[in-house]
Amino acid sequence: MKAAILCFSLTGYQTGRCLKKGLASLGWEVTLDGKSKYLPDSIEISHQKWTAGQFQNADALVFVGACGIAVRSIAPFVKSKKTDPGVLVIDECGKFVISLLSGHLGGANDFAGICAEILDALPVVTTATDLHGCFAVDMFAKKNSCGIFHMKEAKEVSAALLAGENVGFYSDYPYGGSLPKGLVLCDREGYAVTEEGTAYQEGFGNRKRMDLGIAVTIYEDVLPFPSTVHVVPKTAVLGIGCRKGREEEAICEVSKNCIKAAGIYPESISCIASIDLKREEPGILSLCENWKLPFTTFTGEELLEAEGEFSPSDFVRQVTGVDNVCERSAVLAAGQGKLIQKKVKDCGVTTAMAVREWRICFE
Repeated sequence: MKAAILCFSLTGYQTGRCLKKGLASLGWEVTLDGKSKYLPDSIEISHQKWTAGQFQNADALVFVGACGIAVRSIAPFVKSKKTDPGVLVIDECGKFVISLLSGHLGGANDFAGICAEILDALPVVTTATDLHGCFAVDMFAKKNSCGIFHMKEAKEVSAALLAGENVGFYSDYPYGGSLPKGLVLCDREGYAVTEEGTAYQEGFGNRKRMDLGIAVTIYEDVLPFPSTVHVVPKTAVLGIGCRKGREEEAICEVSKNCIKAAGIYPESISCIASIDLKREEPGILSLCENWKLPFTTFTGEELLEAEGEFSPSDFVRQVTGVDNVCERSAVLAAGQGKLIQKKVKDCGVTTAMAVREWRICFE
């Protein structure tokens, strides 16, 4: 994790040094800069230009000084709570640590607690769900390493829970423990069910359907509720096979077609997999780099250990010794997972999709 600290006075710089030392001891990569004529190593660029660079590269920004200068510094660069880094403001004496921006998805609230402990300061958190101890869907997504989609509906979920109302909860995956207060377990159609999965009856045998809720799924068309927030885990694996020298454009196009055919969020893909004969294939490596995904390969013998029924190819068997690369590698990289999209073939490229088992964690 990377943190960038900017101080505006001699006293603030001492606070920043203390914070940097404490964060470094926890494994953080920390840069410490000062912007003041009274600091001998003051940066020459403006605090806005400093912010522009750090906003793209750091996981967290810390301004040691007044809130006003922090707000003016970050204002031109604030885009989305899904992508903005966490931003803190600490007074120069190190008495208060304020979570200013991206408290949940950017991790500013948790980071404020860490910094406050290092400085023996008071963390200041203003997000309503934290203050009232309510379930926060964006924090839930972050802690489970999931993406979150339909942010307008996410705000509606928070507002409903803060108002004391219930919201629905559906998941394609099992979970441990009890649902947090305010969440009502529902089926794929948005109807309330018991913990055992049987239909919940209300009134004169009428089933109760929730109007607003959360769906934990990788499928874009799973919409149990009229207003549905999607929490998307990275459980999918894209398996790829291709002819030697196939360009990235063709591999990318067929991969996108596979994702579309499977009906899943591209953000649900955790890695790309293939046979070890393709470990140096330029087109696949370029795709992995552009999509920021790790590349996993298996030997032919390992691929034969994949469990399931696969689409055989005599040509592939002749070249690799295995009847199918894309489906087998996807299943194997998913931990003997379930094949959800069989072979998609075009332009000398084959792709397939599998999902691994996964479990939700409620703290």
